[in-house]
Amino acid sequence: MSDYKLILPSMGEGVMEATVTNWIKNIGDAIAEDESVVEIATDKVDSDVPSPVSGVLKEILVPVDGIAKVGEPIAILSVDGVVEQTETTEEIDTNNDQEIADAAKSIEVAAIKSETVITSSDDKFYSPLVKSIAKEEGVSQAELDQITGSGKDGRVTKDDILNFVKNRGNQATNQVATISTSSAPVTQTQAPQVSAQISVGEGDEIIEMDRMRKIIAQNMLQAKQIAPHVTSFIEVDMTNIVLWRDKNKNEFLKKHGEKITFMPIFIEAVAKAIQDFPMINVSVDGDRIIKKKNINIGMAAALPSGNLIVPVIKNADQFNLAGLASQVNDLANRSRNNKLKPVEIQGGTYTITNIGSFGNTLGTPIIPQPQVAILAVGAIVKKPAVIETPQGDMIAIRHKMYLSHAYDHRVVDGALGGMFVKRVAEYLEAFDMNTPV
Repeated sequence: MSDYKLILPSMGEGVMEATVTNWIKNIGDAIAEDESVVEIATDKVDSDVPSPVSGVLKEILVPVDGIAKVGEPIAILSVDGVVEQTETTEEIDTNNDQEIADAAKSIEVAAIKSETVITSSDDKFYSPLVKSIAKEEGVSQAELDQITGSGKDGRVTKDDILNFVKNRGNQATNQVATISTSSAPVTQTQAPQVSAQISVGEGDEIIEMDRMRKIIAQNMLQAKQIAPHVTSFIEVDMTNIVLWRDKNKNEFLKKHGEKITFMPIFIEAVAKAIQDFPMINVSVDGDRIIKKKNINIGMAAALPSGNLIVPVIKNADQFNLAGLASQVNDLANRSRNNKLKPVEIQGGTYTITNIGSFGNTLGTPIIPQPQVAILAVGAIVKKPAVIETPQGDMIAIRHKMYLSHAYDHRVVDGALGGMFVKRVAEYLEAFDMNTPV
């Protein structure tokens, strides 16, 4: 028997640590190759870590609620014979060291730009995520040092600082005094978020936000604070698409083994429109506009818990309709079953949300940072409409749908935002009824 170190693998750009939420296996349990051993959570998504080898769990190195670092061992397994791990470990460590160094450098540069570097006067360690939240919420170093950490060795976790931010509204007077005397510069964006006092009456139910809901709340607030939102609307005639799908959905399933929904068709139209108007596919970095090379389209998916997650189809413009259907179905299914990898919800450059699945016709979606636009597709409904024919105008029953296009007015003006959504509508209305399955 020999020892094998189970390493926390890389989970995508910028993700350098994860919180252990549950050990699926206990010490002494047998583990098969590729069997999940531990569940983890990042600020992006929940996931699990499988074992690349068969063995027996000998030692747990990171307890539940402990912080695990990418590239570092989280457990030790006893395995039969000698497992060559030196070369693999060195490769992982080298890659992760470079990734960690690059990410740390980015964080350092961002902190210098904003002049709100969080350091500790008591040699306490704060993760980059905790420091980022502290900076965004205007939490001074003195306040940060006073938070009682619930993590390993008293470390302040993400939940600790979010709970602090949530509850400090009850101490608004003390909070303002603390910030005023802090050595850190105070700007308008660092002002404390003071919630209105809420009275709890008899029979009222108090529901604590789960971890994902807290993340969503924080991201949505940040997105609205950063980007001035403007929304344009346009009505689309979806008749050709509806009729084509009704006619071909069974054959499509038989040929490709995939159900064809409307989402792949929406994604195809958006990818084409982005190629026509590439300045929609950008991000804002201070006074710089970063024009993205790849077209990575996120699709908002509702979870059984009521929360929302946005998996991303990378290079969406390179797939045909069958390929997009496969991508959409796979990501949607794994979203519902909590099987997404962190990297699969990162790197989006444009997002689509299907509010029509809830019977809604119009919406004003929030733009996910650091993207600059998002499209909401409404419910498809039958309604009378005027159509042009060689014999003159006629009234007919058509399948109609509204598109709601929200965009960041810092870099997308009404002309570009309006022309883009009109182009999406044109691609949808021009859908060929003879499109092969």
